[in-house]
Amino acid sequence: MNDSTYSTKYALIYTTLIAIVLLVPLFYYFIYMKHIHSIQNELLLKEKSLLIVKAMQDYNQEEEFFEYPRYKTFKSGLYDESFKPIFSLLDYNIKYFKDGYHLDDNHAYIIIKLPNRRYFGAKYLIVKNTISFASVYEKVLLILFAIVLFVFILSVFFLRSFAKPFQKMNKQLDNFIKDSMHEINTPLSIINVNIDLYNRKNESNKYMQRMKAATKVLSNIYDDMDYLIKHERLEYKKQEINIKEFLEDRVEYFSEVARMKNIIIKTQLEECDSVFMNEKQLQRVIDNNISNAIKYSYENSTIDIALYIKDNRCHLSFKDYGVGIKKTEKIFSRYYREDTSKGGFGIGLNIVKSIISQENIDLEIESTPKKGTLFLYIFPEIFHK
Repeated sequence: MNDSTYSTKYALIYTTLIAIVLLVPLFYYFIYMKHIHSIQNELLLKEKSLLIVKAMQDYNQEEEFFEYPRYKTFKSGLYDESFKPIFSLLDYNIKYFKDGYHLDDNHAYIIIKLPNRRYFGAKYLIVKNTISFASVYEKVLLILFAIVLFVFILSVFFLRSFAKPFQKMNKQLDNFIKDSMHEINTPLSIINVNIDLYNRKNESNKYMQRMKAATKVLSNIYDDMDYLIKHERLEYKKQEINIKEFLEDRVEYFSEVARMKNIIIKTQLEECDSVFMNEKQLQRVIDNNISNAIKYSYENSTIDIALYIKDNRCHLSFKDYGVGIKKTEKIFSRYYREDTSKGGFGIGLNIVKSIISQENIDLEIESTPKKGTLFLYIFPEIFHK
């Protein structure tokens, strides 16, 4: 994950938490604003009711007829003591016949008690309108959006500012590791070449075998580190690989390492057609499984490697008879080592997990402490590209 993605991710998390915290006061603010809006609407209804009463007061009974006030957004009506309409423009059934202001969903109305027999025999004046809280919602959402945006921008700014010293340090560390990897590769290659030259001219001996095995272990660690450093920047092109031949070559490569612990690698390899993936990534999967099987096996034991087809899918298994795994759910975490006495950096299986997830390879693990472990990889259904 690059620095920009990291700061954006945690800025979003921080902003989300702030927004959740702000929801409580914003909720009470929203209730308060609704109440204010409702009071304002009540005042408007009272204002219209006063205008209607004034119009009735100004009416001269000598006039031929009374022109009842009409408004675009307000409806009203006159009712007798039994709340039967004398004259009404209302298109709404009143539910609460009681003096005062009433709210029913988005319907708002006010009931005004009139003097007896003064206004066309009416006892009550009801004025109604439809109340909308859309403006309140818009205001609250605008405030929330403004706060979230402000917090997010500040979070990104501060996270990036705080991260600059660490970015510089990480860059220096990355450069150091890259340079170290380069410096390690050259002498490692020289050691391997000279051991091979010595073995060609002289009889093989256990000291040279141990040196050769040690360089292969070191080479595997080097390859893991190299992959870990470069995999995000490189594009790994896929190709069809004869997995049986490829597996035989890697078993032969690690046979010297296994002999140092008197471990026999037994193979039962069937033709499994080809798998379509990158050769370097396939090597990381196989090498780490063989290396781990050797590392965690008891001396004078065996490792069983099997390759076969089942349900038109290639199955590859590695079974050792060693210390086993107590917490299989943690072994793919980077730098996690269940047994620190065995050495290593805890990155091998993390690399394996990233590769098989990318390639849609299924994995099943069976392990019993002090008895051994089985890793079974099931490749996608076979097809040719």
